[in-house]
Amino acid sequence: MKVIDHINQAKKTLFSIEILPPLKGQTIDSIFSTMDQLMEFQPAFVDVTYHREEYVFRNAGNGLLEKTVVRKRPGTVGICAAITNRYKVDTVPHIICGGFTKQDTEDALIDLHFVGVDNILVLRGDPIKSEGRFVAEPGGHSYAKDLVDQAVNMNAGKYLDPDLKDTTKSNFCIGVAGYPEKHFESPNMKTDLRHLKAKIDAGAEYIVTQMFFDNEAYFKFVDDCRAIGITVPIIPGLKPLTTKSQLQVLPHYFHINLPEELVDLVEHSKSDKDVKQIGIDWCIRQSKELMERGAPVLHYYTMGKADTTKAIAKAVF
Repeated sequence: MKVIDHINQAKKTLFSIEILPPLKGQTIDSIFSTMDQLMEFQPAFVDVTYHREEYVFRNAGNGLLEKTVVRKRPGTVGICAAITNRYKVDTVPHIICGGFTKQDTEDALIDLHFVGVDNILVLRGDPIKSEGRFVAEPGGHSYAKDLVDQAVNMNAGKYLDPDLKDTTKSNFCIGVAGYPEKHFESPNMKTDLRHLKAKIDAGAEYIVTQMFFDNEAYFKFVDDCRAIGITVPIIPGLKPLTTKSQLQVLPHYFHINLPEELVDLVEHSKSDKDVKQIGIDWCIRQSKELMERGAPVLHYYTMGKADTTKAIAKAVF
């Protein structure tokens, strides 16, 4: 079932989660453990992130360095198929620009269509650490809108090879990311919203936001989107603080602001155990207000751990 259909048919705010693929060489049991603890809250859908390859330079043994590709987490096709088979829940694999050619993207979408996945979240993706800024794969896409265009074309039966005949149309519901506090590479919020609208106009059907800790940022973001003609559902993405170090880590990596009240509570806490409870309580407050104000779905970034999301869900759903 498509995400947009879940939202349109719902009579209350829905619950959804995002999970991380296991590290390469590990089993899927870590995902099953997370899912087992959260299925009681009946997630409408489960996002599965994709992590592109990195590369390192290793000694080739002849005095030269050899560029070696490393992939720390496996792809999402098998994971989505396993989750759907085990839990009978809809999955949303992330499709990214980085590391993919257009042909790679088409092949991934074909595989997802074959296994019955009909939702995708398309993202440009982050730059790899060794490059510092995003660089598109030769023959790949530079922007998430290009991924939207390719998926929309496949939904219309248009593949990269123009000579293909009698092609099968895919049926993907396409989601995109939104940034209540602006994407860090955008020069200003107006520009960021213009790029977001271009993705919606191209055919994306819903938006999932970057995490935020001040609901007013989300409410203003929604108002600003509506003011420029973006009418699709906007799903808030939520994550509780769990350690004091995240006061520096989260703003650094995700380019978000933390409310003064939350920072004061964390800075005056005595241990990370206390911080974890502060984070849970704060996220419960956020969740209840968002639900009261009509958010279509509350989407939780589990970061591979179920305990905090479970505590929040018990208090909210």
